[in-house]
Parts: sequence; C-alpha cells; structure tokens
Amino acid sequence: QVHLVESGGGLVQAGGSLRLSCAASGRTGSSYTMGWFRQAPGKERDFVAAISWSRSTSYADSVKGRFTISRDNAKNTVYLQMNSLKPEDTADYYCAAKVSGAAYDYWGQGTQVTVSS
Repeated sequence: QVHLVESGGGLVQAGGSLRLSCAASGRTGSSYTMGWFRQAPGKERDFVAAISWSRSTSYADSVKGRFTISRDNAKNTVYLQMNSLKPEDTADYYCAAKVSGAAYDYWGQGTQVTVSS
C-alpha cells in the first residue's frame, strides 16, 4: 500500500505560480510512475502530467510549457511547478502512483488550486 499526501494548493492570481508537492509513504520501494491529475467542478478528472522512475515525463497539451513535473526519489516526493497560471487551471489536483500499465493504483486526497482573473 502507498499513501499519498498532496500539499501546496491555494489561491493565486492569473499569471502567478504555485508548486504542488506529493509525499509518498508506505511501500515506496517499487519503481512507481507518478502522475498529477485535476478535476474542475462539474467536470471529469483529467490527466495533467506524469513522471517515471527514470524521470521520463509527459504532459497534457493544455499545460505544456507552463507546468513542470519533477521527483526526488530519495524523499519519495513528486512536485508540480505551475507557472503562468490561468483561471481555467482552477481545479482540485490529485497525485497518483502506479507500478505499470495504464491504471493508477494509488491516489491522494487532492489539493485545491484556484486561479483568479
């Protein structure tokens, strides 16, 4: 079992920046791929970014060039640096982990990000 805890959300003006963190605990010895997802009110949960154990990254088109995912394996922590934030980035952001395959096995409780115009 892996326990994920997100932090760093908050209220920011458009054009501003936030850095989200996700701390993992429990069975963290495996080579997990870590991902960030977001869910806006009334919408489905969408993929934002992912990073493999070897630090290969992927991003949703909507955040490319603005968001950067990174990880510190020694600290069992993954980060999401969000720059040039837009009101449409407003959502609950979730951290997730998977060992392999398409489906993520573990999810955090989410952290809220609100971008004001």
